[in-house]
Amino acid sequence: MRLLDRIVEKSLLFDFYGELLTQHQKEVYGEYIQNDLSPTEIAVLRGISRQGAYDLIKRCEKILTDYENRLHLVEHFQKVKKTVASIHTCAEEIAECDDKSIVREKIAQIAELSSNILEEY
Repeated sequence: MRLLDRIVEKSLLFDFYGELLTQHQKEVYGEYIQNDLSPTEIAVLRGISRQGAYDLIKRCEKILTDYENRLHLVEHFQKVKKTVASIHTCAEEIAECDDKSIVREKIAQIAELSSNILEEY
């Protein structure tokens, strides 16, 4: 997994499950994820050891990953986002198309994609 993908994944996990962390965990992990602070910078800011900051960050990552492994909210979000992007592409293609058979085909694709979303939820 690329570095950028890992950063996005950690950010999404925090967005979805961050409220389930303790206030202290949320603040420290938020500084790490949202403000891009290093464990050393967090340690200085918080008056804790660098090792303590590092351990807390790793513990938060494990907690958030465990929530995702149980609930799959981020996975479902990404799947729906991808499907909505496909619907958007179909709509753009319809807007640019004069061929009625292609328009009908794209409308059928939109109906199928939207039905898939509705069935899942």
